[in-house]
Amino acid sequence: MDIKDLHNKFLECNSIVDIDSRSIRNGSIFFGIKGDNFDGNQFAQEALNKGARFAVVDSNSLDIDYSKSLIVKDSLETLQKLSTFHRIKTNSTVVALTGSNGKTTTKELIDCVLSSNFKTISTNGNYNNHIGVPLSLLQIKDDTEYSVIELGANNFGEIDFLTKIAMPDYGYITNFGKAHLEGFIDIKGVIKAKTELYNWIIENNKTLILNFDDKQQKKFRNQKNISFASEDDGDYKFELISGKKISVKNRDIKYRSNIYGDYNYSNICAAITIGLHFGIDSSKIQDALSSFELKNNRSQVIDINGKEIILDAYNANPTSVVNAIESFSNIQKSKAVILGDMFELGKKSYDEHKKIVELLSKKNIKSCYFIGEDFFKVKSTNESFYFYRTKEEFYNSSDEISESYVLIKGSRGMKMEEIIENKIK
Repeated sequence: MDIKDLHNKFLECNSIVDIDSRSIRNGSIFFGIKGDNFDGNQFAQEALNKGARFAVVDSNSLDIDYSKSLIVKDSLETLQKLSTFHRIKTNSTVVALTGSNGKTTTKELIDCVLSSNFKTISTNGNYNNHIGVPLSLLQIKDDTEYSVIELGANNFGEIDFLTKIAMPDYGYITNFGKAHLEGFIDIKGVIKAKTELYNWIIENNKTLILNFDDKQQKKFRNQKNISFASEDDGDYKFELISGKKISVKNRDIKYRSNIYGDYNYSNICAAITIGLHFGIDSSKIQDALSSFELKNNRSQVIDINGKEIILDAYNANPTSVVNAIESFSNIQKSKAVILGDMFELGKKSYDEHKKIVELLSKKNIKSCYFIGEDFFKVKSTNESFYFYRTKEEFYNSSDEISESYVLIKGSRGMKMEEIIENKIK
């Protein structure tokens, strides 16, 4: 089917796309997508029975009502092409971002600031892959003025692929950190992969958003850009005002936030920079930031029975863990750290877990608890360090957490948020 005709079908379905037959919305267009462990084509008739108006499938041997079905060569590729066609047809300005750490937080901060003055859409959660990015773009409506799209990757070429789908007007990289080293190998690989976004922006004469405090981003300063910095001559200069929650200052204006952790400083600066660049009044930006709250285990501050828990269990890699430890170390109270394994580090896993243990041995933190097979392999004899192969071992131990401040962090697969219910309470 011609992509223009498919787009008309999409509009007939009130621009509603579903890919999961378990949660069909009435009148939607369903795409039967094949995954590693499932074939969405097999659920197309179920989707139609539940209220989908059309089903897009890439098989002609299904037990399905073909009068309501659109047969294509590849359902996923068709979804991706449809999203790009739709993005081009709309007048929305697309801001795309990627990076090793802070992508989702920064995306939500930017959307929070922009939505204070414009109609916006943004990536839902961390729907930032080859399926999530198209679904995000298909959220764009006729009146959507700005779209904030998150791009994720764990191997080379993926950011380039996603960028070509999103075709952004502006591109930003939050940072370059030791993430997904299983695919990227080392920090040089990370930089090469993430800058695929900037390369596309430059080739297509779009605009870079640059953090001049990052020496890798500063290399792009001669390209078309808007920039921010702490000390350098960026378009917008910021000063960090440390405290329990972050505040930043630009000129004589102080922007207060409800966000914990100095490592979120550049994330806030990026959001303010974009807001100011697009003409939003500083008072509106201030109101947006002061009302913004992190959720979903991302630097959440939780009070439990006199203890203040910093729950940063959304994900973890060596760079984000070091940043979290450094920020947490500045708190002048009785402190404990509970860390879970960091995943997808490949051959670097042993060394990176060992470096974290060595770093904590130099910090003024009363107790450190390490959970997971990778941390157990680098077990230390430090008397204030405790190692457990599993969370269950930790739960069943007699070790009590008496400290008033507790940092909990680990990779998503570790589900470190469960510790609050099972151990701290």
